[in-house]
Amino acid sequence: MILYADIPGERLDAFLARSVDGLSRSGAQKLLEEGCVLRLGKPGKKNDKLQPGDEIRVSVPEPKSVDILPKEIPLDIVYEDADVLVINKPKGLVVHPAAGHTDDTLVNGLLYAMGDDLSGINGELRPGIVHRIDKDTSGLLAVAKNDLAHTMLASQLKDHTMARTYEAIVCGNLKEDSGTVNAPIGRHPTDRKKMCVTARNGRDAVTHWEVIARYRGYNHVRCKLETGRTHQIRVHMAHIGHPILGDTVYGRKKPELGQTSQCLHAGILCFQHPRDLRPVMVVAPLPDYFQEVLEKLKRTSGL
Repeated sequence: MILYADIPGERLDAFLARSVDGLSRSGAQKLLEEGCVLRLGKPGKKNDKLQPGDEIRVSVPEPKSVDILPKEIPLDIVYEDADVLVINKPKGLVVHPAAGHTDDTLVNGLLYAMGDDLSGINGELRPGIVHRIDKDTSGLLAVAKNDLAHTMLASQLKDHTMARTYEAIVCGNLKEDSGTVNAPIGRHPTDRKKMCVTARNGRDAVTHWEVIARYRGYNHVRCKLETGRTHQIRVHMAHIGHPILGDTVYGRKKPELGQTSQCLHAGILCFQHPRDLRPVMVVAPLPDYFQEVLEKLKRTSGL
């Protein structure tokens, strides 16, 4: 990977952390210690001060092989054919193995249900996984059964022809009935686990929203993604002053209405079938937790 510095005086480790997707500051320092980063052809040091145009070459080691074991995990399969699965993921289920979750993820369940009948493009840690949704977001997730399907679906994600529509409950009362948030999203400068709206290292991000229903202190909204950045809806709604109910990372820090995680559901997924390009639309109804919050809001709002 070849990168070019753009901010005079920026430390090399800070530059790497904001320029390499998913790389933390400590991860960047580890790459530097292992000699995996060259600055102007010489091994870089974490506190090297960069000048615009400096060439940075990064060699990211291949991830170490790990054993991902099949595990019987209930899967709500709402669409399936020879090429594609669409899963209605419950809130609380992690999509792929990571620290703290090695044998209780969607991938473990897919391996148990499908065996080797999954695409391999994303490697052994993410077989079949074309895109992700957060652990505490419920709803629809496309899974590729072969590399053709994976390539075609990934292309639709990239050119924004795969349409993903979410429903959320947000805090406060939106002034308009609909709108668009067009604000770049990138890694938070001090908290590497979070994203934020930022022009410095952000990538284009567009979310369209509309109000479905208004309640006392909260609105039920529909959000349509034009892009698919990490935590996009959560970051964008918080950015305009209406964080998602229960989102203690980007919104209010104390749980409200009994919700300790975001009320966000991926309810509609539309794509062209990778084999014959016919349109496919899959719909997942609101889960029980979401319906219960709506009923509570109706009561407290006198509706």
